[in-house]
Amino acid sequence: MRNLKSKAKWNSWLLVLGVVVLTLSPLIIRPDAEFGGSDNQGLEAIKEIQPEYKPWFNPLFEISSSEVQSMLFAVQAAAGAGVIGYVIGLYRGRMEGESKHSKYNENSD
Repeated sequence: MRNLKSKAKWNSWLLVLGVVVLTLSPLIIRPDAEFGGSDNQGLEAIKEIQPEYKPWFNPLFEISSSEVQSMLFAVQAAAGAGVIGYVIGLYRGRMEGESKHSKYNENSD
């Protein structure tokens, strides 16, 4: 039992290390690159194709700082991941509960 916990702990640390490596590798490989969002690139491509294009909607407010934009994007991604994780956990718990309930009913007969 202890060996399984130790192995699971190492797997967790390896996953964390993998995420760190994947996050930092673009910054190390291309330190002078500009990592911009796709929103502005899409708008520029559309204006190249059709210069008269006008967006249907304008933002309610402009965020001037790219750091704040990045933070808001990270919060949005974390909230989405939390919701997805919750739903997966909820359904997995329901399936485990149903399987335990069916085993209990089989044993009681």
